[in-house]
Amino acid sequence: MITLLLVGWMSLFAADTGRIAVSANGRYLQHADGKPFFWLADTAWLLFQKLNKEQTEQYLENRRANGFNVIQAVVLSFGPVENAYGAKPFLDGDPSRPAVTGGYDYWDHIDWVVDRAAAKGMYIAIVPAWGSVIKRGVINEKNAAGYARFLAGRYRARPNVFWMNGGDLQGDVQGATWQALGRTLREADPNHLITFHPFGRTQSSTWFHDAAWLDFNLFQSGHRRYDQDSTAGAKGEDNWRYVFEDWARKPAKPTIDGEPSYEEIPQGLHDPKQPRWKDHDVRRYAYWSVFAGAAGHTYGHNAVMQFRKKGEAASYGSNVTWQEGIDFPGAGQMQHLKKLMLSRPYFERVNDDGAVVEGNGPRYERVTATRGRGYLLVYSYLGKPFAVRGGAIAGKQLRASWFDPRSGKQTEIGLMQNTGTLRFTPPSAGVGNDWVLILDEAAR
Repeated sequence: MITLLLVGWMSLFAADTGRIAVSANGRYLQHADGKPFFWLADTAWLLFQKLNKEQTEQYLENRRANGFNVIQAVVLSFGPVENAYGAKPFLDGDPSRPAVTGGYDYWDHIDWVVDRAAAKGMYIAIVPAWGSVIKRGVINEKNAAGYARFLAGRYRARPNVFWMNGGDLQGDVQGATWQALGRTLREADPNHLITFHPFGRTQSSTWFHDAAWLDFNLFQSGHRRYDQDSTAGAKGEDNWRYVFEDWARKPAKPTIDGEPSYEEIPQGLHDPKQPRWKDHDVRRYAYWSVFAGAAGHTYGHNAVMQFRKKGEAASYGSNVTWQEGIDFPGAGQMQHLKKLMLSRPYFERVNDDGAVVEGNGPRYERVTATRGRGYLLVYSYLGKPFAVRGGAIAGKQLRASWFDPRSGKQTEIGLMQNTGTLRFTPPSAGVGNDWVLILDEAAR
């Protein structure tokens, strides 16, 4: 009886981890049966290297319980490449000779991680090699195709995989290597979607939007404050600007913030004396980009992305362990955005900042809106009063509610006529008091 129940429980996840495709309008992602797939990823760069099976189970179960459906992890990372069991990926460090030993080797462990994720209804976005590995020439233009064929052959039969080419490097640095990886992955594994993880404050579309192997774009809005980014034309913390730029490109391809500011990482990244990004900051990045038209969002925590263990030297000023980091508030709050977006008609959704006629401002005062069939959602980071144009969506009457991004709780305001200027004052204001106004068509 227990076995039958387990088989039935596992079968529930089969559809959840089936093949993902780009939606017909080119803007979003969907399951093979046509249901929307909202990318909610966690940054777990060193998962394959640093965690053993027991630790991986603890991590994946936590992320599953918090609504994450994608885990971003690197095969060849930026440190010494050896996993928790002492296994190395290659014989004598030669990428043309994968260390497939017959015992529980490096690749067997990645297989196990991918399969455990599938059992929990989750996908793994596999990064073949971090940018520093490419810069050092470990993977290069000559051996990239052979390495990509090995990876594709190993994982093309597993449905819960995305390929995340790149790894914190500009696309024109060792560009021929990135192209070789992308082309070969597409040729050898046509059934899995491929994207590219770029350097901070850049976007994959700059170099690869027209590449046949790139199915959807990623951008890295990065870890700096507005005043820490002096680059001419810099977007600063305005990650929504990347979405607008990618939506303007042809052909239409989905776009996602694949690395915004991590929770508890120093602002600016490198100086641990700087203030740290908090849960309200990661919510802001998530709602800004998704309401601009992103196909999902990636979250990250400073300690978790590096899987810092007790007593280990910390990178980027991390001051907690990964076991502590997985329970920080921002991680638990991301699922509320995912549930909200999937609660209403999905694929025709567009940005509609023009619906906000009062109260919108620069930087943190931004009030942004997204609209779909029969609904309008408006996000205010600072909880300041704003006004919406009546008639932004159809219907004689609207049902208004406040949605709390911290808890996911929805509180009804009531019915109102859909005419004139509709003014709203969120329940609370100030940093940490962000709110979403929900307007649903109540009657035609």
